[in-house]
Amino acid sequence: MERFMFEALKQAEIAKRKDEVPIGCVIVRNSDNRIIAKAYNKRHHKKDAIAHAEILAIKKACKVMKDWRLNDCTLYVTTEPCPMCAGAILNARIGKVVYGTSDLKSGFLGGFDDISNKNILNHNFKVVSGILEQECKEILQSFFDSKRNKQSKK
Repeated sequence: MERFMFEALKQAEIAKRKDEVPIGCVIVRNSDNRIIAKAYNKRHHKKDAIAHAEILAIKKACKVMKDWRLNDCTLYVTTEPCPMCAGAILNARIGKVVYGTSDLKSGFLGGFDDISNKNILNHNFKVVSGILEQECKEILQSFFDSKRNKQSKK
């Protein structure tokens, strides 16, 4: 699991360098343990409210799999998915989600709420949290600390 979370962290680093909220995501096909999609947040760059890492990775994975059902996939993301991304994960029928750090304000896989086991759309999925938690937390904290420091200097 850590191997794939490191790949998600690499995506988060790319986002950070581009002044995006540093969240990264990879999707792995379970049958061959291969990464089939990578993405990072692009909301500011694209001026698109739904350009979250998970949404972008799901779109790429669907193209690779040539299907909207991603049952044979695991999604790795550095931060607990928001309600929109948790809904996309549910709709894509992803079998498992692994995330690094929790989001108690807007996370929907255990932080603020949890839709993973409510049998919505006749689908449940497994959730594993806390993988490389400190590294995932640090990249977010350093990003927002930097933003706050820039604001206070103005």
